[in-house]
Amino acid sequence: VIDQRPEGITAGCMQVEALLEGFALDRSVLEDVMLRLRREMEKGLHVHTNMEASVKMLPTYVRSTPDGSEVGDFLALDLGGTNIRVMVVKTGTDEVGTWKVETKVQVYSIPKDTMTGTAEMLFGFVAECIANFLEKHNMKERKLPLGFTFSFPVKHQDLDKGILMKWTKGFKASGAEGNDIVNLLREAIKKRRDIEMDIVAMVNDTVATMVSCYYEDHNCEIGLIVGTGCNTCYMEEMRNVEMVEGDEGRMCINTEWGAFGDTGELEDLWLEYDRRVDEMSLNPGKQKFEKSISGKYMGELVRLLMLKMVKQGLLFWGKASDALTTWEYFDTRHISLIESDGPELQQTSMVLKNMGMEPTEADCELTWRACNAVSTRASLLCAAGVAAVVTKIRENRGLECLSITVGVDGSLYKQLPHFKQRLRVAVSELAPECKVTFLQSEEGSGRGAALISAVACKMACRTTC
Repeated sequence: VIDQRPEGITAGCMQVEALLEGFALDRSVLEDVMLRLRREMEKGLHVHTNMEASVKMLPTYVRSTPDGSEVGDFLALDLGGTNIRVMVVKTGTDEVGTWKVETKVQVYSIPKDTMTGTAEMLFGFVAECIANFLEKHNMKERKLPLGFTFSFPVKHQDLDKGILMKWTKGFKASGAEGNDIVNLLREAIKKRRDIEMDIVAMVNDTVATMVSCYYEDHNCEIGLIVGTGCNTCYMEEMRNVEMVEGDEGRMCINTEWGAFGDTGELEDLWLEYDRRVDEMSLNPGKQKFEKSISGKYMGELVRLLMLKMVKQGLLFWGKASDALTTWEYFDTRHISLIESDGPELQQTSMVLKNMGMEPTEADCELTWRACNAVSTRASLLCAAGVAAVVTKIRENRGLECLSITVGVDGSLYKQLPHFKQRLRVAVSELAPECKVTFLQSEEGSGRGAALISAVACKMACRTTC
């Protein structure tokens, strides 16, 4: 992997090297991670081993992608992080006959007590956001098809019906796990009595991203999210999907690979910082792969590593500020600023001063190296996951060489300055028989859900007409 250190950054003492060495992953280790993940993927696809698999490989019932014949207005709702996104998506042809997709979007911040309260509170707030959006756009009297992006592990029973298996990413609303999420939203909307919705599809954000990018590149058959959480989906051969009847064609599988490692597959790679983050999380013992990669946890991993350096007298003369000892104070935004810094590390110095430190040049160097170690490991683990998926697709199709596109969304991928390059380089090295293109999605989660709704409405019309 290319070294992105600013000029002038030199290796530290042996104590520093020993601390950072734990985050270093060479090719042989990454290839081993690929093999472990492939084993869990295979277990997840088969009926008799699915229950014991950490990677659940959930069927999404998404079989078709937009072909340009979908026309109309569709609502999209995206719930999967600290914000709710509501949008209207208009599909159709322009004056020269080119199929176009236009969107209008609004973002609503979810209060923390709503995320951890009750399902009634959470979905009541979601319904309120939808009503507010419709009123602002003078659409409250219209009953439009709604595509719902819900970015949590769901066991689908159909395109518009799915049971929440467990909350992740800091959500803990009671009364939702084990219940049909679409029905919870329908009930919340019904209680308001001022809006009507036709919820035709619920999908994961990876699926929505894949479909949205397929609109731009028909070679896109993988969706990847690297943001608050981390997950992927891909088009699997139906003959391999034992959880659903039928052997013809393909179906999109939501891997839920964030849970990879939950049954011990990554124990030898986990460090003390990983274990501490896991212990302090809302879901200890769960989503271990995600906790090593995603934006929700990366800042905390860096903070704990920095505290270790402080305790060993390597940083800040052995003294930590209140901010540095505060849980979750240091986040991914800080890492982005630090990793994008120039040779003089002025941004790094500013971040540390804002945390109550008086950093020396050496302090700035070590802070930069701590951020670099954690973020590089995250990108390499993510690359091992992508390489495992593209290799499986290639083998499924009996190809010597596979050309495929990965649709990507998520704040980590978009904002960390070197994440994209590290990911691309590592995937090309780990899966040399595959030519992998990464296509960054814009409004992918919401727009993709709306496009899936458009396809579902078109297919339903063909069935009934």
